[in-house]
Amino acid sequence: MSADDVMLMIEDNMEKAIAHLGKEFRMIRTGRATPALVENIRVNAYGSEMLLKQCGTISVPEARQLMIKPFDPGILKDVEKALLASDLGVTPQNDGKLLRLSFPPPTEERRKKLAKEVKAKGEDGKISIRNSRRDGLKDLETLQKGKVITEDDLKKLKDDVQELVKKYEKSVDAEVERKSAEIMEI
Repeated sequence: MSADDVMLMIEDNMEKAIAHLGKEFRMIRTGRATPALVENIRVNAYGSEMLLKQCGTISVPEARQLMIKPFDPGILKDVEKALLASDLGVTPQNDGKLLRLSFPPPTEERRKKLAKEVKAKGEDGKISIRNSRRDGLKDLETLQKGKVITEDDLKKLKDDVQELVKKYEKSVDAEVERKSAEIMEI
């Protein structure tokens, strides 16, 4: 393994941390309806468990409403049961062909709680980035001990890793700021 391989691995792990954070943020309800809120809900249909996104189409006809149309109308009741069992806190309206979920705007107290949750997830993202730094630095020190790189190279690479950490932590801060603003918007 070369120093370049280690640097690529560190950056790749930091990219994955940012991607994971984005995925986590998409699952937080902001008052706007988004298919990500329901697509991973498990539905018992046809004698097995499936994800809701595999059972039908999920669309957003209005900012605060989701519409779910199962591919097979025969599983409408199963989808409705799964939605009621989920922790969405919204009762689906069944018209016999599709389900509508209307999301009320969150209260100010709920928005503040969600903003705290976003901040905590952002901090988890930063921890993941720092863990990538720690693991990468261990690998670089191993290379230096094995005489693959010099002590001067190690010092320069450590500085480069620190620059990566700063860059990705700024990215996390920007995402947290953006998501918090989205949540606090009425």
